[in-house]
Amino acid sequence: MKKASLSQHRVRVIAGFWRSRQVEIVDVPGLRPSTDRVRETVFNWLNPYIYQSKVIDLFAGTGILGVESCSRGARETLLIEKNPIVCHALKSNLEKLKPNPPYTLISVIAMDALLWLKTQDSIDADLIFLDPPFEQTNLLEEALLLIDAKVKINTPPIIYVESSSKFDIDSIFVKLSGWKVEKQLVAGAVRASILKLSKDV
Repeated sequence: MKKASLSQHRVRVIAGFWRSRQVEIVDVPGLRPSTDRVRETVFNWLNPYIYQSKVIDLFAGTGILGVESCSRGARETLLIEKNPIVCHALKSNLEKLKPNPPYTLISVIAMDALLWLKTQDSIDADLIFLDPPFEQTNLLEEALLLIDAKVKINTPPIIYVESSSKFDIDSIFVKLSGWKVEKQLVAGAVRASILKLSKDV
């Protein structure tokens, strides 16, 4: 059986303290980092909300979404990933990126994202990244429903969802109480969506 290894593929941090630094991509099936084009657009949308925020990167994979947030000044960033090989690569990449930006904390939690959500009494975050494997749409739906049930209504997070452009994601959004798609981008095989909870809820 072929062992997973760090491939020659890398993804760059676009802006902030770690600007232009490279994150290596571990060679495991299904690992799909967000592209530079998508991330640049999404972080232009999110940039006003990131500084001093608490960020949770569910299904972290390469961790580039959380790393980019930390680079841009997020106060606390949690990378949640269940695959032990990917977790090891995440920790290795974070060691190589050191020193961290001033007054920031970034950490890896080796745990299934859905299980982690279920164990939380409430979800305390300013920004949540939700980018599960495209083919496992059940993970996306279950994670969104768990977040919806556990966020603090008076201080709800912004949710970034990355999904297949072929998937009818509106079928999930209609099950969420009061969440609205504020911005959306379709780029090739990827649909990037920003969700906010309506203040009327």
